[in-house]
Parts: sequence; structure tokens; C-alpha cells
Amino acid sequence: MEAPLLQLRTARLILSTPTQDLASAARDFHVRNHAFLAPWSPPTPASFETLGFWQDYAAKSREAFSAGSMVRLWVSPAELPDKVIGSLGFSQIFRGPFCNAILGYQIDEAEQGKGLMFEALAAGIEYMFDRQKLHRIGANYMPHNVRSGRLLARLGFRIEGYARDYLFIDGAWRDHVLTALTNPQMQRPV
Repeated sequence: MEAPLLQLRTARLILSTPTQDLASAARDFHVRNHAFLAPWSPPTPASFETLGFWQDYAAKSREAFSAGSMVRLWVSPAELPDKVIGSLGFSQIFRGPFCNAILGYQIDEAEQGKGLMFEALAAGIEYMFDRQKLHRIGANYMPHNVRSGRLLARLGFRIEGYARDYLFIDGAWRDHVLTALTNPQMQRPV
């Protein structure tokens, strides 16, 4: 059994770096939620629904984690650790005077409205600030994604701007609201 490089636990969840052992569960999550996530997600490659894609994704995620360039976490219920119900990722990690990352996240349609993504993101953000020593995390959402905007506001993210034609999502370039959260404990880059 492949051990995750990082595992965070909350009251109801386990957040772990992708492993080969969970690749099938991650594929199942994405196949199960494809139609639900499509309006909020970039285009997927043709191999997206294959086990090979998710095994490769796990391997590349582990490499990126080891290199310090990205932290991807698959979210599982504590009582069902072999099931993936969501994911979060901190990408484009910069060190030095910027100390920044970009946050992305998704949750199973059947698990919405239970506070699970809030719980997962709170743990992930705490890890990124306390252990990865980041000063700032950016998170962006499409203006009509009201739930995502509310979630980020509840976590303390503040609106910083508006980007036109920001990302190619659901067949077109989409505008995004730009938000960020800063780490008040980080006075100087480490």
C-alpha cells in the first residue's frame, strides 16, 4: 500500500496527496461528477476517464509535491477512506518575496451543502500557511458561481479585482472574480 506524502485529518475528512491506491476512486469521483463539474472546469483530455490518466496524475502530483511546486489533496470521508469525494490544489507556488499559491477545489455534487469543502479548505489553508510558510493564497471564481464566492468569503478571502476572459471554461473564455487571503503571521519570507 502506497503511503501518502501528506495526510491531514479533520473531524469528518481525510485529505491526502494522491496515491496509486486512490487513483481508481479519483477517476470514479470525476466520472460521477463530470456533468456537474463541467460548467466550472477547464477542458479535460480524452484520457480523463481512464485509470491510466489518474495513475499518472497521482505520480505527477507526488513529484510536484516533492519539488515544492504544488500541493494537491484528494478528499475522502473519514469513515470511507477509500472513496474520493473532492479535491483541492495549491498550484503555482512561488517562494521568496512573493510566497504565493493559487487555490482550486471541487466537491462531489451529492456532498454539497454539508460544510465539507469549508472543512477541507480550512485544513488545507492552515497547512499552507503554517507548514509551507506561504504569505498569500489567491482563489478565483466565475461571478455566477455564488456558492464559491460565499465559501471563499466565509474563509476570509477578500475580493481584489475582476479579470475579463480569465480562463477557458465550458467552451469559452470566462470572467473571474479575483480574491486572496493573506497570512497575518508571516511578517518576512522564510
